[in-house]
Amino acid sequence: MAYVDCLKMFVRVYELGSMSAAARDLRASPAVASSRISELEKHLGVRLFNRTTRALQPTENGRIFYEGACKVLAAIDEAEATVMEASDTPRGTLFVAAPLGIGRRFIAPAVPIFKDQYPQIDVRLRMSDRVIDVTGEGLDLAFHLGILEDSDLKVRMIAECPRVLCAAPAYVARRGNPADGEALVRDRHECLTLRFPGAKEFQWTLVTPDGPRRYEISGPFESDDGDVLTGWALDGRGIVLKPLFEVANHLAEGRLVPVAEPTPPMPVQLSALSPHRKLKDPKVQVFTDFMVTRIKADLEARMATAQLPR
Repeated sequence: MAYVDCLKMFVRVYELGSMSAAARDLRASPAVASSRISELEKHLGVRLFNRTTRALQPTENGRIFYEGACKVLAAIDEAEATVMEASDTPRGTLFVAAPLGIGRRFIAPAVPIFKDQYPQIDVRLRMSDRVIDVTGEGLDLAFHLGILEDSDLKVRMIAECPRVLCAAPAYVARRGNPADGEALVRDRHECLTLRFPGAKEFQWTLVTPDGPRRYEISGPFESDDGDVLTGWALDGRGIVLKPLFEVANHLAEGRLVPVAEPTPPMPVQLSALSPHRKLKDPKVQVFTDFMVTRIKADLEARMATAQLPR
């Protein structure tokens, strides 16, 4: 498998543009990454990257070889998946990504249970609210919470998730309850915003009598962690836009109250995304089936416990 390891390292170096980043991604040292690239270049008799002190750029040969290397690795993945499917023993390492809220509430608690049932599958879970490039980051599966755009990924819908604008009673007592989205902006309410590269949440899309409309909102607090925003909202620091399942208990127990109810946020979809080349991989299939079943049951239980409309 030494040559395959070199191919995998080359592909990740090419995609990430960094020897050290590729090494971290594949759980190797930078020295190992450099050695594998050098070994591959020696075998091929060409230079694959131009190296400077500040940049790592693929050569023309490197760009050509990348396309072929991806096809080879995809063929190996498919062959391995076919064998494992025939032997009925899913095994290997899964690279999975999830938003922080979904990951903390649903995925992370279930991973050890999954591992107990499938001891030959290892799970590498990455959690972040930033935009994920499933293919570019070498992921097998990513959970996505949002409004799905056109994608070349395989999409498995899990649930539609209503969202709510809410704030602590202390905030409402201090600033009032905005009647709708217009009042939210006009009265310059303090909105708690989710910000990261590529984030769009500083524009809240609310459902009005005339259809969906985007509102430019602002506020003194922002974070790239949605749970931090919930904490600030509970502390009376502003209005937060959240999936209902994340704040259902807070709403049911009065720690948060809905605001601007005539113009609720657009609902979002919770989905599982995977590259098409992973469709026949048994470990991806069993993990997805396992998580989808648990997430659906968990969502039902949370909403039922809170006794709120879905």
